[in-house]
Amino acid sequence: MFACPPCTSKFLPREFRGIAEKLFPPNGFSRGKGPSIDAAGAFANILGIGEDYKRLWSNYKSGQAIGKFLEHFQNNLDLLIQKTWVEKADEARKEDLQDQVPPFISLIENGDYSKALEEFGAILEELAYLFFSVQSQKDDFAEYVLRIDTQMGLFWWYGGQINGAKGASWIESVDRNVIYALLLLGICYLTNF
Repeated sequence: MFACPPCTSKFLPREFRGIAEKLFPPNGFSRGKGPSIDAAGAFANILGIGEDYKRLWSNYKSGQAIGKFLEHFQNNLDLLIQKTWVEKADEARKEDLQDQVPPFISLIENGDYSKALEEFGAILEELAYLFFSVQSQKDDFAEYVLRIDTQMGLFWWYGGQINGAKGASWIESVDRNVIYALLLLGICYLTNF
């Protein structure tokens, strides 16, 4: 399973570790506390998507729809999935992943951000498998990708944290705006990938 335990932030480069650990602390969250919107914004900057993230966050705060951006996200994700080379036995996984995207987008459009975050974790797990095969299921996956490319490694570390959040108690206690901010991080990154 593609999920990074919280304590795996030790391998992150020192210059990014502090920001990453504000988003997902190494010892987990204290009762009733989760990630913050400010931490999500700082993490967006180190992922190289700060401007897009800020623009989308501003749109969200002002009540503007992001339907067009979600359309770009879906189109880009479809392209990524289609262009991914996999063994013939894994072709069905590509199709299944593409089928997961429209319901995920519907969850966001309907404002069910907690459920969308859980679904996004599953999407990222499958996408990681399509990109990296069985390597994505190893404990050192994010560290492995970090050695290839720093920003991509940070993204997959974030993805592991999101995937590890499925069913986590902190999700239910976190403000829905923060959950939305966490979703925006991944959506922005994959739209610009």
